Amino acid sequence: MQVVGTTLDDAAGEAFDKVAKLMGLPYPGGPLIDRHAQQGNPEAFPFTHPRIAGLDMSFSGLKTQILHFLQKHLASNPQFVAERLDDICASVQHTIVGILMAKLEQACEQTGIQEVAIAGGVSANSGLRSALLERETTLGWKVHIPPFAYCTDNAAMIGVAGLLQFEAGVRGTLATAADPRLPF
Repeated sequence: MQVVGTTLDDAAGEAFDKVAKLMGLPYPGGPLIDRHAQQGNPEAFPFTHPRIAGLDMSFSGLKTQILHFLQKHLASNPQFVAERLDDICASVQHTIVGILMAKLEQACEQTGIQEVAIAGGVSANSGLRSALLERETTLGWKVHIPPFAYCTDNAAMIGVAGLLQFEAGVRGTLATAADPRLPF
């Protein structure tokens, strides 16, 4: 396995959760955004895609853009989020899935890979699942989407990684700095 692209900040699921928090939704917010998105217009509020070179991704600019968008609309209408929640969620989901799919298509073009799998909590997102199934039809990809029971948060994977490190004799102290970018 070779890593060809990564996120420079939050993962997509974290972006969903943090945007949900901006709208006052409880944690975990990703599933709530997905539920509301199914009732909304994904093109109601166009958010821009970040311009990150290569196959890497970033969601920090999008989160900031959404924060400013919400602040602007809430200043003139304190009920804006409540009145337009479905459309906001649909627009956010459309944008995040669009970012993921654009990078995935680019990766497949560059590598020639035609078999794609998703994992983690965000793999439960209906928009992402639909987009992948659409690419299976239009681009001829072989798509692997896990059953919902296996679409769990990455915390379980982090726990297993910690267990394997512990079993290998790796120990830390309270002075050990956290490193979110450990090598593979």
